[in-house]
Amino acid sequence: MNIEEENKIEEIAKHYKAILELIGEDTSREGLLKTPMRAAKALWYLTRGYRMDGHEIMSQAIFEYAGSRLVIVKDIEFYSMCEHHILPFFGHISIGYIPNGSMIGLSKLARLVNVYAARLQVQERLTAQICSDVVKSLNAHGAIVVCNGQHMCMKMRGVEKQDSSTTTVDYLGQFEHDASLRTQFFESLKSM
Repeated sequence: MNIEEENKIEEIAKHYKAILELIGEDTSREGLLKTPMRAAKALWYLTRGYRMDGHEIMSQAIFEYAGSRLVIVKDIEFYSMCEHHILPFFGHISIGYIPNGSMIGLSKLARLVNVYAARLQVQERLTAQICSDVVKSLNAHGAIVVCNGQHMCMKMRGVEKQDSSTTTVDYLGQFEHDASLRTQFFESLKSM
């Protein structure tokens, strides 16, 4: 961590301390003495995606390949923060793509999920950003992404619906025009 990042974290900690005081806490009590700095470091880590580039990560492991019609990586877990309430949402993402002469090291797809999940997000945008980056980085014939998430802003506040979940789907390229490809993707998810 460089000095500029350390300064930003210290500034964030000052704001956390002020927030704790505003809600009525005594920031000098033993349990809260280090909380502002711990919370600042946690927020810095949880938003590390702002300091990462998905295309750059993907470009580190692209290999020539003339095979598979459809590549699927299923159930990549993610943790993110809702941009509306700054509360966590989490779940699983499955990614499918149709190679166009190249393939990606599979761990890079999980890293791509981390790039976009580690930002203040909405699930719809998260799904679309991943899909777009897969197509752009691989020049793929198409990509499809399904995201299943549970949102603490639905569970802890507001409507307080504990069993609710949200599914978002985005697709580009051949998946846009070929319903049978979308069906193949979803059927493959069930059988895996």
